[in-house]
Amino acid sequence: MSRPPSLRRRLFAAGAAIVLLSVGVTFAVGLVLTRRSVQSATLDDLAHQADLLAERERTALLPFAHLGRLKPFLAKQDERIELVSVKGPSPYLPESARGVIAAGGKAQGEVTVGGQKFLFAARLVAGKGFVLLRPAHLKLSAWWKFAQALLIAVLVGAALAGFAAFLSARAIVRPLRRVVEASRHLAEGRLPEPIPAEGSAEIVALAESFNEMAQQLQRAREAERVFLLSVSHELKTPLTAIRGYAEGLTEGAVPIAEAAATIRREAGRLERLVRDLLDLARLNQSEFTVHSGPIDLAEVGREAVSRYEAEARVAQVALEAVGERATAFGDHDRALQVVSNLVENALRSTPPGGRVTVHAAPGLIAVEDTGLGLPEQDLPRAFERFFLYSRIKEGRRLGSGLGLAIVKQLTEAMGGSVEVTSREGAGTTFVVRLPLAAEPPPRVGERDADAARTGRLAG
Repeated sequence: MSRPPSLRRRLFAAGAAIVLLSVGVTFAVGLVLTRRSVQSATLDDLAHQADLLAERERTALLPFAHLGRLKPFLAKQDERIELVSVKGPSPYLPESARGVIAAGGKAQGEVTVGGQKFLFAARLVAGKGFVLLRPAHLKLSAWWKFAQALLIAVLVGAALAGFAAFLSARAIVRPLRRVVEASRHLAEGRLPEPIPAEGSAEIVALAESFNEMAQQLQRAREAERVFLLSVSHELKTPLTAIRGYAEGLTEGAVPIAEAAATIRREAGRLERLVRDLLDLARLNQSEFTVHSGPIDLAEVGREAVSRYEAEARVAQVALEAVGERATAFGDHDRALQVVSNLVENALRSTPPGGRVTVHAAPGLIAVEDTGLGLPEQDLPRAFERFFLYSRIKEGRRLGSGLGLAIVKQLTEAMGGSVEVTSREGAGTTFVVRLPLAAEPPPRVGERDADAARTGRLAG
């Protein structure tokens, strides 16, 4: 199947057709107008010549005596002279012109004699009508030079119009080609350069619409990528706990009932994550749901410690949970995700022989380690995706770079806040604050005031 002609070719062909049609009509009209102009000029010339001859005859001693000598010269110009009576009709002089001549005036125009059209110029000389005749049809040589000039002008105009049509077609097609190329880049997963908003209003609107669509698509792809990374990170946590307790069962290091309960609990959380993924896919969203209610942060801390006991033993790091009942308002599973991410991050940062402690109090849970610590200048950006990951120093085990970003996102989704204090070489403490169980989740503007009332937990 042959490809259809390009838009540029179609525009140029349409422009060329319009130009040719316009040129043809212009040339035809120009020929008619040129012929009329030449004929009018010829009649004026005949009138001037008649004036000269009539004046010569008026001043002659014997009017019309020398007309015979003039006739051969006039014949070479297809002209002839007729003398007519102004008192009666004459085939060489129309009736209206005869009255003008009889009154001593001048008359010129067109007359038909013997079926042939003539141009005439009539004057009154010695009481007679002096009529100079010339055939009305023009010889080609008489007007061809005018037509030739007109043809040259038309061809030059056609060339300029064709060139203008070419430039116009290119100006219209160029931004469309940019859109096509940018669309191909988008289809290949690459973000194209912004299309310049130039040209007509419609082309500018098209460029702006495409640029906006490209930016929205890029944001959607980035959100999808980050979401998939977050999901992968969160799926790994319960799988790690299940694997640890399975290995503990194999080695006989943990009671069967405890291992079974932990594996069942973590499998349930995996089931919830998968269910969330299915719901999000159906709703075309990229965020986890949060179902808040009264929870016990001390229990959350103990579960998180239980998850990572096996990993802590391998890393030779002491891991414990401290605190009795600590009520708060939040989502138990999401709070467990938050604390688990903080514990995992602390274990990576703590060298062998160190300690990680999970403190729980009403509306507050903190994860403290005796690890390498963070530089002060890094603290304001600690919860940005991949920021600390890109600044990992020797002695830290690699993670995904998303754990702390997920902590912040889930904590804020439950109406809480998270903060970090650290000193290089002296360890790090992450403090998560959630609304108290008797309080509704605070609005965003109230969180700073609540943090100030609660105070800071350190050490």
